Amino acid sequence: MGIGDKLKNSAEEAKGKIKEKTGDATDNEDLQAEGQADKSVADLKQAGEKVKDAFKD
Repeated sequence: MGIGDKLKNSAEEAKGKIKEKTGDATDNEDLQAEGQADKSVADLKQAGEKVKDAFKD
């Protein structure tokens, strides 16, 4: 996984965590769900990058 992709995925995961925590604090279920979705997307991207890296080796 390239360092740029790794940083981008980490930033996306962090953004999702912030949205989820903000949604928790404000009782905003839509924001909580959006944060969880952002985190899931980042996790899937990281998994995909790891698979690509495994085939490169």
